[in-house]
Amino acid sequence: MFRGRDVLTLMEFRPDEVVALLEMAKGFKARYHAGEVYTPIHLGKTAVLIFEKPSTRTRVSTSAAAYQLGMNVIVANPQELQLGRGETVPDTARTLSRYAHVIAARVFKHETLEELAQYADVPVLNLLSDKFHPLQSLADALTLWEKKGRLNGLKVAFVGDVGNNVAASLAVIGSKLGWEVRLVGPRQLWRNDLSRLAEDAGLTGARVYQTDSLEELKGVDAVYTDVWVSMGFEKEAEERERLLRPYQVNASVMELAGPQALFMHCLPAHRGMEVTDDVIDGPRSVVWDQAENRLHTAKAVLAAVTP
Repeated sequence: MFRGRDVLTLMEFRPDEVVALLEMAKGFKARYHAGEVYTPIHLGKTAVLIFEKPSTRTRVSTSAAAYQLGMNVIVANPQELQLGRGETVPDTARTLSRYAHVIAARVFKHETLEELAQYADVPVLNLLSDKFHPLQSLADALTLWEKKGRLNGLKVAFVGDVGNNVAASLAVIGSKLGWEVRLVGPRQLWRNDLSRLAEDAGLTGARVYQTDSLEELKGVDAVYTDVWVSMGFEKEAEERERLLRPYQVNASVMELAGPQALFMHCLPAHRGMEVTDDVIDGPRSVVWDQAENRLHTAKAVLAAVTP
């Protein structure tokens, strides 16, 4: 069903396939907590992980997931590869395909992943690009499933930089699972690509829309935020902070959302900026569950797509 497939956005997968990945992740997590950590489905196979950007959760969770599946893990940045000396992405993809069974990369430009996938003969996984963060959205969905007891019919508000990669992937997975995704942020950062979700939304009953009003937080199952200045946008920091200051998630915002609302963040968090300490450390925060679930969802993806 999944063998040999790339995971670049999750738009490549049908709604039922996304559910199947989440069910697999849930099973891996149950066995993990029962003491069955090592499940050598891909014993002796090799995963190459390339990181153009710094990483904590993605690097460690994906490496650990591959190891737990019995795989050899090679982690490198472009400067440790000939990519850093001018070798082309196609040549790198062709070469690594002869050594590895799966290539995963965290990149500045999504086009780099698309080029890797075009020329590689093995699956290519998106570990984060400027446009999408699909493995994060799988962990988010697993977390909400655990906390809310259901996968469909959820209402999730993403607050702040609604144009970023995490918001994009939340909208994608929400359209696959029949959620109402409210993208709450300043109009200057609104997306112009939501029409691509229409087909899935038509199948699942999902609704994804943008608003600049915090009043739209009322009644949601979760309030999600992310850093105001993502990697690669440092030159815009001052302007972004000015635009987004009214969208800080604090106690008043969580009160507006209601007592049923969980707090979510993909981490790392800039405390005092997009979220206050009392919220991220509060009883409704599920950020550490999200972080753990990066391991189990990465394990499901690697188990499913590795040939």
